Amino acid sequence: MSELTSRRRLLVLAICCMSLLIVSLDNTILNVALPSIGRDLHATVSGLQWTIDAYTLVVASLLILMGSIADRIGRRKVFMAGLVLFTLGSLLCSLAPSLEALVAFRAIQAIGGSMLNPVALSIISNTFTDPGERARAIGVWGGVVGISMAAGPLVGGLLVDSVGWRAIFWVNLPVGIAALLLAWRFVPESRALRSRRPDPVGQLLIIVLLGSLTYAIIEASLAAGVISALALAGFLIYEPRRAEPLIDLRFFRSAPFSGATVVAVCAFAAMSGFLFINTLYLQSVRGYSALHAGLYMLPMAVLTFVFSPLSGRVVSSRGPRLPLMVAGVAMGSCGVLFAAFPAETSDPLLFTGYVLFGIGFGVVNTPITNTAVSGMPLSQAGVAAAIASTSRQIGTTLGVAVIGAVLAAGISAGVRSPAYGQEFLAASRAAWWVIAGCGLCILLVGTATTGTWARRTAQRCADRLVPPAPQETPSRAGT
Repeated sequence: MSELTSRRRLLVLAICCMSLLIVSLDNTILNVALPSIGRDLHATVSGLQWTIDAYTLVVASLLILMGSIADRIGRRKVFMAGLVLFTLGSLLCSLAPSLEALVAFRAIQAIGGSMLNPVALSIISNTFTDPGERARAIGVWGGVVGISMAAGPLVGGLLVDSVGWRAIFWVNLPVGIAALLLAWRFVPESRALRSRRPDPVGQLLIIVLLGSLTYAIIEASLAAGVISALALAGFLIYEPRRAEPLIDLRFFRSAPFSGATVVAVCAFAAMSGFLFINTLYLQSVRGYSALHAGLYMLPMAVLTFVFSPLSGRVVSSRGPRLPLMVAGVAMGSCGVLFAAFPAETSDPLLFTGYVLFGIGFGVVNTPITNTAVSGMPLSQAGVAAAIASTSRQIGTTLGVAVIGAVLAAGISAGVRSPAYGQEFLAASRAAWWVIAGCGLCILLVGTATTGTWARRTAQRCADRLVPPAPQETPSRAGT
């Protein structure tokens, strides 16, 4: 990897960013299309939650496995397989005849998606070995999320209003095929120097834990909550006993790495909750078209796009603390603005909230990724990137599950009922406090895990993960 020219490294970065683009674009477009999907397929709020969480749940369950498989058999192979499955899943989603079929095809998409982002991040980390270059490259990577957030609502709104919601999945087809051909031609193969053995029991416990937890929140199932608690206990007991566990729990002895995972969960829970609330509010309460709703959220998306590469430069020169503090304050302030003031019914306050959230989410992504990956040895890059990406997906899953459950609990009227708007606004207050709490957690955890003490824990963790190489015995020939 170190022998690649600067131009080739940039090309590899561009190809990896294409995979992130179709995954992120798919999620933002889908949010805009939710009301249309609900009307066409007669879906309830919980049904709409599952169209999102079916994807994020499968991705979160498989990311770590796919990261370790990529480290073992080759990152390019897994990356290309992911592009094939994601593109195929997108085609199937566009043909779904029912909500149940759409949820199932979203799961197929997710299997491919689990092979893309963490593996692409690992490819980037091994391509850009200089810490400064890596931070800037990850900043560009994070900027693609901003592009998708800016383009997604507009493209999705145009497609939904002109062709129908099925067209939102067609966007992935040409990009996925182009990325596949370019990866086959230009991305070099790489793998970890030493591969780890599979951990089927650990993988099964992760699937049971995340699946039952999500089901417990969305469907208010106590039995599922008990199962998720038992799965977590089993995982924490079983994994340290394995020589090569699915998740090496020693990673979490690094305060920056642990902080990055907590921040990722909170940031992406806030983001998914933000999109879920606003999509339903703008279209179902205000009665806007999908395109009109997308235009309303454009300030948030544009600021995410602008601030993400700026965050990469700040992380490269000054470290992750400042961006994390800004993110926590901005996202938390957005939540308070909507929870404590009538921001949803006042356009100036509404756009102020969108601006705050766009800035906060724009600066948070790069420090999450950079801290999680650069705190670990390169031989563990695939697993470390997968854990960071898993934290994002868990956050997205929990955000939709929790915010959707809060809204569903407070709304009894049908969408066409005159009382629906008032009930939605009242129920959304509690949901916005949840988002404000996520912002506060980002601020506190980000500040606490990025200081001198935290860096020392990261160094000790790295030393434990990669023991020092044995000293060479001096040759007697030269003595």
